Amino acid sequence: MDILFQNVTALTLDEANPVLKHAYVGVKEGKICYVGTEKPQEPVKTVITGEKRLLMPGLVNTHTHTAMTVLRGYADDYTLQEWLFDKVFPVEARFTERTVKAAAQLAIAESLRFGVTSLTCMDPYIPVIAEACFEAGINANIGNGYLCMDPEQYCFETDKVTAQNREMLERWHRADDGRIRLDASIHAEYTSFDRVWDDAAHFARENGLNMHVHLSETEKEHCECMERYGMTPAEVLDRHGVFGTRTTAAHAVWVSDGDIDLLAERGAVVAHNPASNLKLGSGVAPVDKMRARGLRVALGTDSVCSNNNLDILNEMRLSLLLQKGLSRDPSCAPAAEAVRSATLDGAYAQGREGECGAIRVGLYADLILLNLDAPHLYPIHDPYSLLCYAASGSDVCMTMVRGKILYRDGEFLTIDRERLQRELDGFVMPHVFGAYFGA
Repeated sequence: MDILFQNVTALTLDEANPVLKHAYVGVKEGKICYVGTEKPQEPVKTVITGEKRLLMPGLVNTHTHTAMTVLRGYADDYTLQEWLFDKVFPVEARFTERTVKAAAQLAIAESLRFGVTSLTCMDPYIPVIAEACFEAGINANIGNGYLCMDPEQYCFETDKVTAQNREMLERWHRADDGRIRLDASIHAEYTSFDRVWDDAAHFARENGLNMHVHLSETEKEHCECMERYGMTPAEVLDRHGVFGTRTTAAHAVWVSDGDIDLLAERGAVVAHNPASNLKLGSGVAPVDKMRARGLRVALGTDSVCSNNNLDILNEMRLSLLLQKGLSRDPSCAPAAEAVRSATLDGAYAQGREGECGAIRVGLYADLILLNLDAPHLYPIHDPYSLLCYAASGSDVCMTMVRGKILYRDGEFLTIDRERLQRELDGFVMPHVFGAYFGA
């Protein structure tokens, strides 16, 4: 056995034994090989003492934009349309591969610090993001959303997204036994048109890829689509086969009851981004209704330009409080649902079900430890409640992916923070923002 966690409180997400106190969890060759309350007899190379620690599956961030990490705090207090078209798109046009890789490394470091073991991102220059994720050791589903609003300027074969997708297929898709994956992606209904949707959907089916799309994020988006087509964004995209493969529908704030049923029937997963939706004034997704109709809901942070952090534990808390407040029913959103959204449902959204999302023998050892030795985490009447209402990402003290420790007690073991900071300060920020950062 390579690693043994001993005397730890284990939140397993396994229905048979959801919470194990004074537990032992063994790791061998990247996978969980033992779970129980009796010490295993097999020799162990490394023992990690779990006293006053909570061990749980790693968190999954099912919607973010790693390249936008350098825009943290750059564009606060705008509506989505102003934020996107007036602030974000013009600055992103100055991004280079070097910019995006450094931004991705910063996002990965923040993610690992907050216990995220797997992320789904929609970004430009996806091959260099794949390289950054591969080097850092994190799981990643990566896609570049097709975005074209002028039919006369669009050609699938020559589009830069198509070129990057094909490079990803050749170099990175399913690298390291599937740790890195390509997702097909469409930015949104309102930033593209029918030929884009047809081509992207065909590309996804042809290559067995998941799909990732922004959907009904704002009332304006939803209503203008109804005016254009007499259908909702979900209905329009469905007509063009976008939900023909497993799809992560980001936001889904303004979906209709019919949309919810459609997405559930197609096996889609909603990536709920409560902090971003609140900050942009977009509204609140009807998560309670979605779950009641059989639609899976995972969690995402969106970018740090609209959040402004990658703390999934914070999203868990917000997701529960919002549903309780809107429904005026405190029983409608139990803490266990948010934990499941951040683990098992996130793994399903990425196509990683049966690989991670729980502490169970045979799954990859994608695990995190939280330090419970703090006043705000005592006493522990219910570990689910503790996670959702008291803990934050800063309580994570260890992040492991496939049996390899990537972050522990303030140290990043696969990312050179000092070199990265020099790159950000010396090139990236001055290149993107000019004299403001000393260029």
